[in-house]
Amino acid sequence: MAVIGTGITKFGELWDKSFREIGLEAGVKAIGDAGISGSDVEALYVGNMSSGQFIQQEHIAALVADNSGMAAQHIPATRVEGACASGAMALRAAAMAVASGHHDIVVVGGAEKMTDVDDDEANAILTMGCDQEWEAFFGATYNSIFAMMARRHMHEHGTTREQLACVAVKNHRHGALNPMAQFRSEITLETVMGAEMVADPLGTFDCSPVSDGAAAVVLAPLDIAHKAGGEVVELVTSCQASDSLSLANRRDICTMDATVHASRRAYSQSGITPGDVDVAEVHDCFTISEIMAVEDLGFVPKGQGGMAAESGMTALGGKIPVNTSGGLKARGNPIGATGIAQAVEIVAQLRGKADKRQVAGAEVGISHNVGGTGATAVVSVFRRAR
Repeated sequence: MAVIGTGITKFGELWDKSFREIGLEAGVKAIGDAGISGSDVEALYVGNMSSGQFIQQEHIAALVADNSGMAAQHIPATRVEGACASGAMALRAAAMAVASGHHDIVVVGGAEKMTDVDDDEANAILTMGCDQEWEAFFGATYNSIFAMMARRHMHEHGTTREQLACVAVKNHRHGALNPMAQFRSEITLETVMGAEMVADPLGTFDCSPVSDGAAAVVLAPLDIAHKAGGEVVELVTSCQASDSLSLANRRDICTMDATVHASRRAYSQSGITPGDVDVAEVHDCFTISEIMAVEDLGFVPKGQGGMAAESGMTALGGKIPVNTSGGLKARGNPIGATGIAQAVEIVAQLRGKADKRQVAGAEVGISHNVGGTGATAVVSVFRRAR
């Protein structure tokens, strides 16, 4: 199947826009980019983690269908939730609907409105993606659990505080080139290193922000995409894997086994290897997350993710550019929209339309979206169709 249209809103503190407005904006852009009308759409999938907590609104899929005018067509509209992986899980569900032949034209979107609550409440809501009985009850937070991963990674593999900071510096440099990014200013290594500590060893600039935003893509069978003309980007496969919800039950807290297994399946199903990937969007909710991701996805051996960031290997112009959009760190992280925003960036890269952040000659890209602290991972492979 192929991605025939994409749309994305600005990410950030969108206090002047409602959840309805940002979701509609992204969807209208995607449908317009696909060159179709709303009446062509046969199904709708929405990724959203916690609208009931953030905006006191459940039944989100029906809300989106209603405000987009699709409720009048009585098409199926389905919400998908998997914590921070909600967007990519919605993409995978939509992809299976098209691959099965049950639907032809499907819109899949992701949205989250997170800034209508204060930071403390937002962090508490995010921590709901962790194990409430065995982690949150005892005082662990989303931030502190990733800090434990970082500290252990430093102990076992020699990863340094400076290498963590290099991830933030790189992604802010990329985000400065993305007009839709929440943060569009470059930062220095000294700024990251000197920032207020959040959970040792992670400081303010090691953490992704609280964000509002929405993104959407339109999926269709390859034959329909080719008939439409233009640069066709194929969604080759989308694979999901799971691991224990609590960190204590993981085989190795320096490895996200869900990522390892999802990526292995994705590589096998698409017939590629990590060395074939030209550009990747990975889940950098914290700087340690990107370091672990580039290892678990097979770009570098375990323990060398920090060195990859420090050497420039994962920067624009490097061997494998990672998070050219700015990633969750700089583009922003409106939870339900994140996995779809990753797909939007990869499609832009493979179409050759990423402007100043374009990876020359990019033909194969992957997106990697993680739920919670690693209990869920979705890896999708995209390829420029010939």
